[in-house]
Order: sequence, then C-alpha cells, then structure tokens
Amino acid sequence: MTTATQQNMNEGHLTGYGTKSYRTYVLITLTIIYIMNFVDRGLLAVVGPDLVPELGISDTQFGLLTGFGFALLYTVVGIPLARFADRSNRVLIMTVCVALWSLMTALCGLATEVTIGSLTIGAFWILLMCRVGVGIGEAGCTPPANSLIADYFAPRDRSQALGIYSMGVTLGTMFANLIGGWVTDMFDWRTAFFVVGLPGLLVAFIFKLTVKEPPRGFTDPPDTPVQERAELGEAIRELMTKPAFWWMTGGATVAAFCGYGISSFQSIFLVRTHGITTGEAAIWINTPVSLSAALGTFATGWLATRLYQKYPGAIAWVPALGLAICVPFYLFAFTTSNLFLAALGLIIGGFVKYGYITAQYAIGQGVVSMRMRAMATAVMLFVVNLIGYGFGPLFIGAISDIFFINGAAELGVTAEQLARSQCHPSVVGTLSENLQSVCGEVYAQSLETSMVIMSLLYLSGSVFFFLTWRRLEQDMVDRNPSSAT
Repeated sequence: MTTATQQNMNEGHLTGYGTKSYRTYVLITLTIIYIMNFVDRGLLAVVGPDLVPELGISDTQFGLLTGFGFALLYTVVGIPLARFADRSNRVLIMTVCVALWSLMTALCGLATEVTIGSLTIGAFWILLMCRVGVGIGEAGCTPPANSLIADYFAPRDRSQALGIYSMGVTLGTMFANLIGGWVTDMFDWRTAFFVVGLPGLLVAFIFKLTVKEPPRGFTDPPDTPVQERAELGEAIRELMTKPAFWWMTGGATVAAFCGYGISSFQSIFLVRTHGITTGEAAIWINTPVSLSAALGTFATGWLATRLYQKYPGAIAWVPALGLAICVPFYLFAFTTSNLFLAALGLIIGGFVKYGYITAQYAIGQGVVSMRMRAMATAVMLFVVNLIGYGFGPLFIGAISDIFFINGAAELGVTAEQLARSQCHPSVVGTLSENLQSVCGEVYAQSLETSMVIMSLLYLSGSVFFFLTWRRLEQDMVDRNPSSAT
C-alpha cells in the first residue's frame, strides 16, 4: 500500500470514499437496485389473479411459489454469500446477482408446459425453478450493498445513507403494484414479467462499469481494533441465556408469517371477492396499503425509540399492542362486502402492525455483547425469513384449498368434478348451472376464511412480544451490563 493510499484511508473515516457527488451516485444506484429487488420479488403476488387460473395451479401451489419456493434458497444461500462478500469483490458479486435475478424474473413470463421426449414438465414446476433462481440472485443483494455503503460513507453519514437505501423495500413494493398491475391490465401477466425483469440486465451492466470497489475498511478510524469474528456456535451459546431474544424472534416470525401470507394473497382476495381487475387491485388498493405500511413502520419505530429511554419495555410492548390492534381491522377488511371499507381496514391494519420491525433489530442486537451482534441478527433473520416468509403464503394457500374442497364436497361436488381454476369469471360460464352455483358459494369464500384465520394469528405474535417485555430489562446489555457475557 502506497503512502498516499494509506493517508487516504486514514482520512476516509471523516470523508468517505470518493467525491461527495460520486458517493451520491453510488447510493442512488444501490437504492435503485434494492427497489428492483423488491419489484421482482413482489411481482408474482401482483399478477397472481390472472396467472393462477391461466396456469391452472392451486392456491397451495401459489403459496409455494410466493413463499417457500423463493425463501428457502434466499435464506440458506444468503449466509454463505454474506461471508463471501466479506472477502471478495462486492461489486462483481452484486453484478452477477442482479443479472441472475433479473433474467430469472423475465423467464417467469415464459412459464408453460414443456415436453421433452416422453417427459412433460408442468408450468408450475417451470415457474418454481424460475422463482428459486430469483431467490438465489436476490440473496446476493443486501449483504454486499450494506458493506459497500459502510466503506463509501463515513460513520457520521452512514445511518442516513442506510436509511435512504432501506426505502427500497416500500418503494419496490409500491412499484411492483403500479407497474405490474397496469401492464397486466393493458397486456397480460407474462408481459409484466418481461417489462420488470429485462431492464435489470442493463442495470447490472451499468453498475459494473460505473461503480468502483472501495478499499475494505476505508471509513474505519485508523486506530480501530480488528475484532475476531464470532462463530455461530459461540453466538448460539450466548443467545441461549437470553430468553428475550427467543420470545422476540417468535413474535417477529409470527408477524412475518401472517404478513407475508396476507400480502401474497391480497390481490387474489380482492379480485375474487370484489370482482375488480388485477390492475385495479394493485393500483387503487395495494399501493396505498404499501404507503400506509411504510409510514407505519417509521411512526411505530419512532414511537418505540422515543419511549425507550424512559420506558425500556416500550421497544417490546409497542409492537405487542400494534399486532393486537391490527386484528379487528383485518377481520373487518376480509369480511365486509364494501370495497372502500375493506381498503380502509387494510390501510389501518398495515399502519399499526409494523412496530415489530424496529423491535427485532433493537432487541436482537441489544441483548448480546458487541462481538455477537451481527451473528445474532443473522440467526434472527434466518428463522424469521425461513419460517415466516417460507411458510406464511403456503399456509394460507393450503387452508384456502382445504376450505374450497370441503365446501364443494358439502354441496355434493368432488375435487375431480370441479377445480378452482374452473370457477374463474372468464371460464365459469362454460360450467353447468349446478357447478356455477357451487363456485358462487366456495370460490371466494374459501380464501376469505383463510385470510380471517391468518389475521387471528397476529394475536399470538402480540403474546410473544408481551412475554419479551417481561424478560427485557434483565436481558438487555445496555440496561443490565452484568447480562453481557
């Protein structure tokens, strides 16, 4: 390392890497990529009302596609990719991953039955393979992006930069609805995947050409000691002495389980129950719900943080109250026949429930010693994503199918006689009068019931956070230094 380079690194913790305008460009680029991450991730739920009947897949299969099919490898691959990013070229990793998930998103639009010799592969399996590819690619986004931001921005500017980057979650969800809903109504769901996926290949190319890999640790103060990396086993041993961590993880997992499940089927629910189009559901209902959720995440997080200094337990009881309060609003939204009131219930429910986001990070890092914070967060996110993201949509889909089959059976119709895809408004007219009557009874009602059941499960998440509150003061390191190991 040259003397000039060493001097630049010594000053990096005050200025950051590169000029101010270049750092701003890099941050904007990373934020755009993160927005694309959530657009591509959420598009399937947006176009679901049109995709499900055309491909003839069940609600259980759709839950697998939106949940476990994506989340399994997204969660499992994320850990080794994060470790790889600690040692390798982060810009190159992100370039490859952006190109991969963009390509796989576009390929989702080609999902159809394929015959190879005597082997026929159904459209569901093609789509599942594409979703697995999206999950693998998106696993390589946030860990290297956070690491790049840490080296580009000095500590005093880092929180603001990370805050801007984090806007990608809500903005991505919003654009998935705006773009995906409009394109689906104007053209079809396949075109929506092409429109959303293909530009990512160009973005990946531009990112590689224009963003430089900064020296690792560029913004660290010169005298920063190099800490030994905590191992997983060591972190687990410390976490086993902190019940508050596990109660919190249980609450966050339940909240994610319910939240991902409901959001995955929200468009389908609105279309089936209220008879609106995919685009109308996405643009006029899902978009304001997403904006309300974003505001609620900020507001409840701000409230819990503000109260924490005087009332340490607020970081747990604020999300506990929010998860309990959202239940009646969701129950109302999923049972009313008035579309406006349903939207209002979804908006208010989404606003009050997201206090657990701040809590999961504050408690996850606050109950362990400094060396264990990153690993504790990784453990928490592994559980929350794998169980919450992976099984929430699958649970709603499976329950919906059970109620559909049982409801039809009670009316004297077997699963062999009537599939859910046959009840779609575009084809239901071809059925006999009796089968049309059965569709009218169970087509929408089965999903409504599963959404109600999922809403009630938020109460168990509330209980978990109240139990976290009881143990919190004893386990938090900053409140009880003797609890640090």
